[in-house]
Amino acid sequence: MAIVVVGGHSRSVGKTSLVAGLIAALPQYNWTALKITQYGHGVCSLDGDSCHCATDDHSWAISEEKDRSGESDTSRFLIAGATRVWWVRTEQGRLAEAMPTVRRRLAESENVILESNSVLKFVRPDLYLTILDPATADFKKSAQEFLDRADAVILHAPKAGQPAWTGVSLKPVAGRPIFEIHPPEYVTAEIVELVRHQIAPAKLRTGD
Repeated sequence: MAIVVVGGHSRSVGKTSLVAGLIAALPQYNWTALKITQYGHGVCSLDGDSCHCATDDHSWAISEEKDRSGESDTSRFLIAGATRVWWVRTEQGRLAEAMPTVRRRLAESENVILESNSVLKFVRPDLYLTILDPATADFKKSAQEFLDRADAVILHAPKAGQPAWTGVSLKPVAGRPIFEIHPPEYVTAEIVELVRHQIAPAKLRTGD
C-alpha cells in the first residue's frame, strides 16, 4: 500500500482539486481517498453545524461518501474515480481520537490519498505534497509545522505585485522540487510522474 498526503497552507488553495486530479490521472492505483476536516470550538463534528453538545459525544465522526453529485469535496473524489471515499471530522486538536478508525480504513485499502496536514502527526506517507499560493496571505500553523516534511511544493504561479508572507520562512522547503501550476489546471504531467515514481518503491516493498 502506498500513502500520499496532500496539504496546503490555507483553505481554497486547491488541495481538493489536486487530490481529485491525481485520482483521475492514476486510476490504476484504486485509490481510497480521505478528507480530514478539523472544526473549531462550538461546531459539531457529526454534521458541521453549530452546537453545544458534549465534546465527548461528538468530538469526531467519519462517514463514507456515496453521493456522486459533485457538490462536495468528497463527492468530487468519487467522481474522479476513487474506489472508496471517507470524510473524517474532528474537533480541533482531537484527531488522535479518530486515528484508530482511520488506520483501519487505511489497512483495508490498496492505495490511499489523504487531504490533510495534521494527519502527518500520525502517518508517515510515501509522498507529501504541499500547495502554496502567494495570493493567499493566511498560513496555517499545521502547514508551517510540517513544511519541512514536504517532498515537493505545488506552487501557484505568482502574479506581479503579490505581497510575501509575513512571519513565515520557506527555508524548510529550500531545494525541494517545485511544480508551478496555473489554475484551474492543478495537475501537470510532471506532478503525475512524481507521484508514480514515488509510489513504485512502496509497491515493491509490499510485494504488489
